[in-house]
Amino acid sequence: MKKYLEARFSFLYIGEACGVIGFLILSFPIDFLYPQWRLFSLYSFWASFFLLEFLLLQGSVYWYFKWKGLKRENRSITPLWLVLQLKHVQKINIFVIILAPVLFMIDVWRWQSTMPVAGLTIVGGIYALGVLEYINYFHVQLSYDNRSDLKYLIKTKRLKQACIRKDFQRLDEGGA
Repeated sequence: MKKYLEARFSFLYIGEACGVIGFLILSFPIDFLYPQWRLFSLYSFWASFFLLEFLLLQGSVYWYFKWKGLKRENRSITPLWLVLQLKHVQKINIFVIILAPVLFMIDVWRWQSTMPVAGLTIVGGIYALGVLEYINYFHVQLSYDNRSDLKYLIKTKRLKQACIRKDFQRLDEGGA
């Protein structure tokens, strides 16, 4: 079981880190190849892109320390300092989740005569991915990509609680 969890945590932290790097690298050629989308000119793009990248980074760090703890200490308990940091950055996440639609409306107003509809559509997709990542990390697990998770879903007919949320509850109960 330990080897399975080590591999799972490793897969998760590397996957999230690759997402951070991959999205960052892809954004430049996309903006260059499709200048009519004006992605880099849209305030809402930057807020949505930051939200997604920031959440993927948080996920990568979270799974890395879960993996490291299991590998070195034979425990998969999230370090207290990390849970406290995640509790603080959750406020930043919520702020950006609220800010992005405001910036979207500013972009619509700002570009009204030559509105980059494709760019704003892409921004909406990036924002939606960011919000889904936030829900997946801080509220309920949305990704069910292994046999154990699928069995749980079929058996209970409900979504699992997100791992970070469980850590927050452990913190609130004083069981750090």
